[in-house]
Amino acid sequence: MILANVRGRLRIQDFRLVALALARGDAGRRARYEQLLLEQGPDPLLDDPGLLEALLALRSLAVPSPPLFAYVAVRHALRAAAVDDRELADYLAALLLEFGDHDRHTRIRRADDESYSYLVDIVEDLTGLDDAGERGLLLRVHLGNYSLWFAGLFPDYIEARRTRKGGPDLPYYDEVGRQGYRLASEHRLAERFGVASIYRSAAERFPTLRVAFNRLSDRVFFRNVSTPEKILRNL
Repeated sequence: MILANVRGRLRIQDFRLVALALARGDAGRRARYEQLLLEQGPDPLLDDPGLLEALLALRSLAVPSPPLFAYVAVRHALRAAAVDDRELADYLAALLLEFGDHDRHTRIRRADDESYSYLVDIVEDLTGLDDAGERGLLLRVHLGNYSLWFAGLFPDYIEARRTRKGGPDLPYYDEVGRQGYRLASEHRLAERFGVASIYRSAAERFPTLRVAFNRLSDRVFFRNVSTPEKILRNL
């Protein structure tokens, strides 16, 4: 199960790199950032509006760790969309890291015999399933996770498939993803695992989160790719 634990994986070397990046070569500024870290903890630095661009601009042997970059990228994308929720950002950063690992996005957990390439296959497995157990929860969550990951990071692919083959559009993914997270939040195990509030928040804000991920995809992950759809999204 994907948990909101990326921020907790950050280590002192990550925070030192944050101070280095924000200082942009100024030793005095670096010392002030490190003092701020000691006095107030990492959040003021992690939330600094210039941090994401500063990390992208680093030109040294020191590079951001995957947890640091994922958390900062997602946190800043959500804040730009007026979603100031650290726990949700932490969860979605974990989603990015997890789904970026080979074919993990096709499975409801790392070790599972079933793989899903289409949302309809997940819905079909949910139909008639005694979903009171953990598999029922994971299938519901995967509807939300897969919808957000796919529609958020690869909107151009979805649009191209819709145009060529009549595939579903982005509002379809918004609705299915919202329903997946809503159903997951209502599952009896969600409260036990401490994730019900995260799923509720994701369900309530799903279209906003998807658009935030679209912007993250356009401006960070595929910043050098130009398509008509991307141009229209960023007008």
